[in-house]
Amino acid sequence: MSPDKPDMPLLYYCMVLVISFLCCGDVKADIYRFRDESGAWHFSNIKSDTRYRIFIRTSNMPGNRYIINYSSIINEAAGKYDVDAHLIKAVIMAESSFDPNAVSKKGARGLMQLMPETAVDMQVEDPFDPEENIFGGTKYLRQLLETFNHDKKMALAAYNAGPKRVKDYNSVPPISETEHFVGKVLKYYRKFREKQ
Repeated sequence: MSPDKPDMPLLYYCMVLVISFLCCGDVKADIYRFRDESGAWHFSNIKSDTRYRIFIRTSNMPGNRYIINYSSIINEAAGKYDVDAHLIKAVIMAESSFDPNAVSKKGARGLMQLMPETAVDMQVEDPFDPEENIFGGTKYLRQLLETFNHDKKMALAAYNAGPKRVKDYNSVPPISETEHFVGKVLKYYRKFREKQ
């Protein structure tokens, strides 16, 4: 195929894919793709292979829809790192309202709002990938819970303000943003537990 002509089967597939999304109303999902060794493209709405990379990113679903969509990932991460799934959901709700594309003014990214250096430390390559972000954020939360003897308030304060500040104060630091964050997460945590 000459370089000046588009790959017609791929172009056709993409057009069908976009049209199907437009016709489906509120049903949205990220689409991943990769090209295998033989040159064939593979598409999926689930990142079931490490070679998959984001192709079409969607958002604007209500929070409860995201909770349903990500519950299996949350439960997996909860089991792997021995962190209460309700606490993970509460952190996600407080940090990003379940928006996988969220970016803060300080540069935190994704569902659990991982800062770039934290993402690197937790081996998260794509912080906008829900699975990577949830696993990385949960791993970090687990480390903080262990550091602060499973004191949720202290661990959450460290998640927001950094472990050094919490160690310096030996409590939730008197930073309004951090105090608000801890209160917000614990409020969501209680709500999620009540719905169990």
